[in-house]
Amino acid sequence: MTVEPSLKVDRREGVLRVVIDRASKRNALSLKVLDELQEVFTEHAQDSGLKFSVLTASGDKCFAAGGDLHELARVTGADAAAGMARKAKAALSAIRSFPVPVIAALNGDALGGGAELAVACDMRVAAAHARIGFIQGRLAISSAWGGGVDLMRLVGSARALQFFCRSEMIGAPQALACGLINDAASQGESLDDALERFTAPIRQQAPQVLRAFKALRAHENGRGREELDEIETVRFSETWAHPDHDSAVERLMNRME
Repeated sequence: MTVEPSLKVDRREGVLRVVIDRASKRNALSLKVLDELQEVFTEHAQDSGLKFSVLTASGDKCFAAGGDLHELARVTGADAAAGMARKAKAALSAIRSFPVPVIAALNGDALGGGAELAVACDMRVAAAHARIGFIQGRLAISSAWGGGVDLMRLVGSARALQFFCRSEMIGAPQALACGLINDAASQGESLDDALERFTAPIRQQAPQVLRAFKALRAHENGRGREELDEIETVRFSETWAHPDHDSAVERLMNRME
């Protein structure tokens, strides 16, 4: 039986557009989705004609509602959790290290692992109703896929710690004010229009210049990355294996039934 891809990929006029196409699953990030993301961004990394990439999702409810809970429920124990986290980090690392800017177009809420995916991108443009929620604590776990490191660098350690500890849902105005997103659609403006407005100056740049700009960012992000990622993985695997996480997942799954 042929398995349908979870992504829609289109490359035209120097722009790679990647769409997570699981609206019925709230665009949850299964391991299959993560594998496909890694494959797509790795495959197109050598395309010298690209200027930038847009990563978005189908529908208008969720950019990505974190990991696929039904799949992740089968991950048991600290060792298995650490293995899953490292596999997911490899996918997000392909986005971080992509040689041209990657812009997340947040069509809806980015939650948990979905928020980590959003901050793995270089820039973020949000629909007016979109929110970002680093809500891992609600499942009694910590960040897993590199998002803790990304968020600290993006908004500062104190504010990042606040977002994690309070499991806040951050609306577009607040996210814009603190630098978590780069732009947002105004009321009545579509996400596509806001994205076109934001990217218009980028389209005027030469591909090699955009690659040079991204190379500087990649160098900065690479300092201490492996060490920080490993610390995050160890802490996450410990929280995943804790009974509090099992209880939190069970409560959530019961509400979904």
